Amino acid sequence: MENLTELYCLMDDFCKDFEPKMHEILLNNSSKRRRRSTQLSLVEMMTLVVLFHQLRFSQFKVFYLYYVRLYLRKEFPNLPS
Repeated sequence: MENLTELYCLMDDFCKDFEPKMHEILLNNSSKRRRRSTQLSLVEMMTLVVLFHQLRFSQFKVFYLYYVRLYLRKEFPNLPS
């Protein structure tokens, strides 16, 4: 899947620029918030969302259950069930 690799690289470049700027802009509350690590990285999540739109699925749940989990398990080994 050469197209998926290219999309992932583009999302990775975008996230490297975007994440630091996003954390600068966020309002800082005095309350403490947890920052749990996720199974998928932000880059992987954004790649899946863009792929969802590129493939023109109408529902994300159908896309995830019947396309991502079946055909992209190798590319995204930490997919949540």
